[in-house]
Amino acid sequence: MKTPIIQCQQLSHVYSGKFALNNLNFELGAGEPIGLVGPNGAGKTTLLSILSGFLRQTSGTVKLFGYPPGAAQLIGKVSALPQDARLDPSFTIAEQLVFYARLQGFTKQEAMLETSRVLEAVALTEIAHSKPQVLSHGMAKRVSIAQALIGKPALILLDEPTAGLDPVNVRSVRSIITEQSPETTFVISSHDLTELDRLCHQVLLLHNGILQPEHTHINGQQAATRFITLQMEACTAVDVMAKFQALVGVVQVTNPQKNEFIVEYNPDTKPSMDLQLMQCINANGWHYRQLSHGKTLEEKLFFSE
Repeated sequence: MKTPIIQCQQLSHVYSGKFALNNLNFELGAGEPIGLVGPNGAGKTTLLSILSGFLRQTSGTVKLFGYPPGAAQLIGKVSALPQDARLDPSFTIAEQLVFYARLQGFTKQEAMLETSRVLEAVALTEIAHSKPQVLSHGMAKRVSIAQALIGKPALILLDEPTAGLDPVNVRSVRSIITEQSPETTFVISSHDLTELDRLCHQVLLLHNGILQPEHTHINGQQAATRFITLQMEACTAVDVMAKFQALVGVVQVTNPQKNEFIVEYNPDTKPSMDLQLMQCINANGWHYRQLSHGKTLEEKLFFSE
C-alpha cells in the first residue's frame, strides 16, 4: 500500500452504551476513490464525522496525514461534505464560497479566483451571483461539492453525495469526482453500489459498527480464477447454465437473479472467455444486454462466499 493518509487503530465510538463503531483497524492510501458502504445504522456517518473532526471517538486513535482530525495542520488539506449540508439563503453562491475560502487563509482576491475555479469545476459558473433558493437540488449539491474543492484538498470525505439526485446530476457528480481524482483522494459513503462500482477500486464494508476485513480490498491480488457477469435478455436459465458450464475453462456458473449469470473460469485454460461466451450466445440464438468482467460490487460485498 502507498503511504497511508488515513490510519485508524482500535477505533470505537459509543452512543448511549451501544457501539456505533467497534474496534476498527485500517489504513488507506492516496489514489483512486474509496467507497464506504453498509446498511443504515452501520456506522458510516459516525466514521466520517470522526475523520472530519466533527465528532471525537470514544477510544482508539485516528490520524490523517499523521495528524489527529481537526488539527491545524490539516486546514486546506482535508475537506468534508456532510449529507445534510445546507447553503445560507441570505447570500449569493459566490459570496458564500468566497467566505469559506477566506476562512482557509485566502486573500479576498485569491478567494474570488478560487471561487471561479471551483464553480467552473462543477460547471456552475453561471449561477455565481444567484441565491440558493433558485437552485435545483442537483445544482445545490454541486455547489456544496464546489465548497469541498476549495484549496485543492488532498482528501475529501463525501457522505451520500448523490442521494436524491436524478440520473443526470448523478452523472455530473461522478464526472466531477473522476476529474478531480488525479489530485485528490475521495472517500465516498453511499448506498448506490452501481455508482461506487464505477468509481472505486477499494471499498470498506461496515456492519453493526464492525469493519468486514475480507472486503477491505475488493480488487487485491489476482485470484486463480476470474469472473464474467452476463445480463441476458429473457432466457431459460437451466439451458443457459448448461451450455456455459460445458465451455472449455469454465469452473462454475451461477444464476444469482433473473437473467443474470456469473461465469467463473480459469484464465490459464481459456484467457479469451468473453469471446467464447459470445460465440455460445450467438450459436444458440440468445441475446444479451451487458457483459462485464468481474462480479458486480453488490455480488462481491454481500453474496460472495
